[in-house]
Amino acid sequence: MSQGVAAMESWSWPPRYDHSYRPADGSRYWFPVRETMAPEERNQAIVQRLREVCDYAYHHSAFYRAKWDQAGFHPSQIRSLEEFERRCPVITKADLRVAQHRAPPFGDYLCIPDSEIFHLHGTSGTTGRPTAFAIGRDDWQNIANAHARIMWGMGIRPGDIVFVAAIFSLYMGSWGTLAGAERLGAKAFPFGAGAPGMSARAVQWLSMMKPQAFYSTPSYALYLAETAKKEGLNPVDFGIQRMFFSGEPGASVPGVRDRIKDAYRAEVLDCGSMAEMSPFMNVAASAESSTGMLCWQDVCYTEVCDPQTFARVPYGQRGTPVYTHLERTSQPMIRLVSGDLALWTNDKTSCGRTYPSLPQGIFGRIDDMFTIRGENVYPSEIDSALSKLADYGGEHRIVISREGHMDELLLRVEATSDLAARGAAALDAFKSRVSTSVQTMLGLRTLVEVVQPGTYPRTDFKARRVIDDREVFKQMAKRVTPGAA
Repeated sequence: MSQGVAAMESWSWPPRYDHSYRPADGSRYWFPVRETMAPEERNQAIVQRLREVCDYAYHHSAFYRAKWDQAGFHPSQIRSLEEFERRCPVITKADLRVAQHRAPPFGDYLCIPDSEIFHLHGTSGTTGRPTAFAIGRDDWQNIANAHARIMWGMGIRPGDIVFVAAIFSLYMGSWGTLAGAERLGAKAFPFGAGAPGMSARAVQWLSMMKPQAFYSTPSYALYLAETAKKEGLNPVDFGIQRMFFSGEPGASVPGVRDRIKDAYRAEVLDCGSMAEMSPFMNVAASAESSTGMLCWQDVCYTEVCDPQTFARVPYGQRGTPVYTHLERTSQPMIRLVSGDLALWTNDKTSCGRTYPSLPQGIFGRIDDMFTIRGENVYPSEIDSALSKLADYGGEHRIVISREGHMDELLLRVEATSDLAARGAAALDAFKSRVSTSVQTMLGLRTLVEVVQPGTYPRTDFKARRVIDDREVFKQMAKRVTPGAA
C-alpha cells in the first residue's frame, strides 16, 4: 500500500472514529489527506474497502449472498474498481421492497442483530408498502461524523447556530443535519417545519437568533423569504451566512440558487442523494466556494452509469448515480441504482478537494422526466428558466395535456403582486417573456397562462409542480371511442 493510502485518517473497517476529534482552527479540511490526496491513491484504498464491505455483506446478509451467487460474483474477485463495477450486480428499490416483504420489517439485507438497531426511519409509503430503515448505533455515530466533516467543508464551525427548518419525522435529512451539527459542536436549533403557523414563527426566531447556518429544502427557503416580507422583515437582516439544502433539485439550479442568494445574501450549498443512502450529506455535498456537489468517494462510492446497462459513463456525460456505502454495517447499500439523473466531471475543484463532482447537482428523477413531442423534459429545467425572470411570482404548475394526437405543455405561472398591479399590457409582456425563455431552454413551444400571486400553496417540503393530464385524456377517449389507445 502506498504511503498516501497508509496515511489516510480514520480509515478502518468497521469504521472507528475518534468522536472528540476536530481539525485545528484555521484548517480548511477535516481530513486533509483523505480529501486532497491523488484520486489514484484514494482509489486503491476504496478497492480494499469495497472488498471488505462486500465480504461483510456476503457473510451477514442472505439477500446479497443469494443475489451474488446467482450472478457468479464473489467479493474476492474485487481487484480493481473496474472489476467491481463489471462483476457486482446493481440493486434497485424494487429489490429492497421485495426483500422487506420476504423478511419483514427490515429485509434480509439487515446485517446486524435486531438488538443493535438504534434509529428507525423510512419512506412515507404513500404509493405502496413503506421501506423501513434500521440504523445501528455505530452507524449513527459514523453518520454524525461524516456530516460534521462535510459541514466543516461548507465553512460551518463549532459554536455556529445551525437552524434546521425541516420536518422531523420519517424524513432523514433533518435528522442527519441535527446529528452532524451536534457532532461538530455547533449550536443545533431543530426548529422543524410543517405545523400551521410555523413559518411565521420561524422568521421571528430567525430574526431574533440570527443563525450562521440554515438547512431546509430550496422551496421552503423561498417560502420563508416571502413569509418574512409579509411579516415586515427583511431576510437579509437574519444574517445567515451559509444555507444548505436537500430534498429536491434547486440549490444547484442557477435561477433558483440565485433567487435564494438574492433573498438572503447568503452562500447557497447543495446536498442530496436518496433516502436509502441517508443521511443525505454522506454522498454528495457542496464545499465552501464551490458549485454543484462533490462526491465524497471515501464515504460512499459513487458511479454515474448508463440507465440501461449500468456501465459507468465517461466524465462529462449524464447518467444515473449508483451508490455503495463504505461505512455502513446495518443495512449497507451496494450498487444501489438511484434512478436520478446527473452529469459528473473530474475537474479541478475550487476548494482543493480531489473528488469527482456533480456540477449541476441532481437534475431530478429519471421517472420525473416527461416527453413532449419527442423531447425529453426535466421539471428542474423549467424551474431554472422561470427563476431567472423578473416578475416571476415564485410558483408555477406544469400541465401536460393532449389535443387530438399532439401532446401540449401548458405553464401556469404566478406573477408578482407588482406586475399584477401594472395591468394587462405588463402581464402580456411577461407571458411572452416566459414563452420565449422556456422555448429557448427546451426547444419546445409552450402555452403560457399567467395567474395571480398566491394561486398555488407554498410548501415546507418537496414542491410538486407537474400535472400530467394525458392519462385523463386516454381514459376519456376510451369512453367516447371504444378501442381508443
